[in-house]
Order: sequence, then C-alpha cells, then structure tokens
Amino acid sequence: MQKIRMYHVDAFTEKLFSGNPAAVCILDSWLDDNLMQSIAIENNLPETAFIVPDGRDFAIRWFSPAVEIDLCGHATLASAYVIFNELDHHDTLIRFHSPKSGLLMAKQTDDLISLDFPSDTLTISSEEEINFLENCLGIRPLELHKGKSDYLALVDNESILQEIKPDFKKIALLDARGVIVTARGEKADFVSRFFAPRVGIDEDPVTGSAHTSLLPFWSERLNKSLLTAYQLSKRGGQLVCEYKGDRCSIGGRARLYLSGEINCD
Repeated sequence: MQKIRMYHVDAFTEKLFSGNPAAVCILDSWLDDNLMQSIAIENNLPETAFIVPDGRDFAIRWFSPAVEIDLCGHATLASAYVIFNELDHHDTLIRFHSPKSGLLMAKQTDDLISLDFPSDTLTISSEEEINFLENCLGIRPLELHKGKSDYLALVDNESILQEIKPDFKKIALLDARGVIVTARGEKADFVSRFFAPRVGIDEDPVTGSAHTSLLPFWSERLNKSLLTAYQLSKRGGQLVCEYKGDRCSIGGRARLYLSGEINCD
C-alpha cells in the first residue's frame, strides 16, 4: 500500500478556520495525473499541491477538484509553510519549479512568507465582454481587463463588491479561469473577490495568483508599490504585497490544521 504524507494548511491568515485551505502532498516522484486528480477530488479543497524534492529545490503542481491549475498562490504558500516548518528546510528561501509557470520563490521573514511570482499583463476588454460581465455580475463594471488567465473587473466601492451575487453558470461560460472583482478598500489599499466555477470553485476564499493581476492594476492607480490587500470572501484573507515590475511579491501567513498520511492502493 502506497502512503503519502499530506498536510492541510490554512493560507493567507493568522488564525485557523479562515484564509484559504489547501492540501500539500509530499512525493518522492510524480504520481499518475489521474491519481493526483483523484486525490484532489477526494480532498475537496480549493487546491491540492503536490511537491517533489529536487536537491534543495522543489517541483510543484496544483490540482483543483476539477482540473490541474497553471498557477496557485495559496497552495504554494501552504507548501512553503510545510517545507519551512515540517521538513527541516534550513534556509529562508525556497525555489519552486512549475512546469506551467516557471520559477517561483518563497521567502520567510519571521512568520510572514512572501511568494515571488511573475506579474500579469492586462489588456482592455471590449464592449461586448463588458456587457456579458454585467450579465454575470448583475452590475456593470467601471473597467474590465483581461489577463493571462482571468478577467479583472473594477467596481465603485467595497460595499458594492460585498453585495455582488454572481451568476456562476454564466461565469463558467467565459473563456477564462475566472473573474476577479475589485475595489478600493476601506481598511486595506484594495479588496477583491474571485469567482472560478469553470475550475470547480464558485468563490475562492483567498486567491494569491489573482494578485499578479491586481498588483500592477492598483500600483498604477495608487502610485505606490507596497500595498495591503484583503479578499472579501466568507473566510477572508489578508495579503501584504509589493509590485516589482515584472515580478510580484505576495505575502501572507499560514496555520497548520492537520497532518497525516493518505493511502493509495
């Protein structure tokens, strides 16, 4: 019987039962893709990360309950937390290698873990796309942009953002991983919500990878590179970010919920 070490971590939070939960599976070598997808389905968490040690570096892949994901922030943060705190990694820097997103790094300073991710590039969307997003969200975006994976919609304020009741069936029809909706924050520089029914997640609690789009967007508008962010999901999540041009630093904390082994016959 094959046994796999697995950790359940709440990411982008200082306390349990908030932030975004992820499973982290430690492998000696890659499993069959179908088996990794089955484990993600069984876990039924927004994301399951699989990591394989490679010298002092780590290879990493992410699976939602529906599909393999190109880039996932909170499961990378959870993986870094496990490596720093459970695997005796005697360094303050971790280098992850993703087959779909290239080199990703995580740095620990006290209990804050900062992820180094490539910045997204946004393009202005068409009037037709804006009209369709209005149907999806029940409110017309002030601006709409498209990045590598997601749409980014700007709304007027935090209260409007909180009140949005999206049509998930319509959002799932978009040619995108999901939709980021954002506004100026009241206690943070900006706030956001993220809807991704196409990959099996109606509303994601905290989406680190979405901030690769949000940081260039808000850094330009607020004329600052150091930014605080909050994701307005039911669980909520806090992020400390820095925009560095072609790279983004996305920082957060994490807490271990459980650890154990899973059995794969």
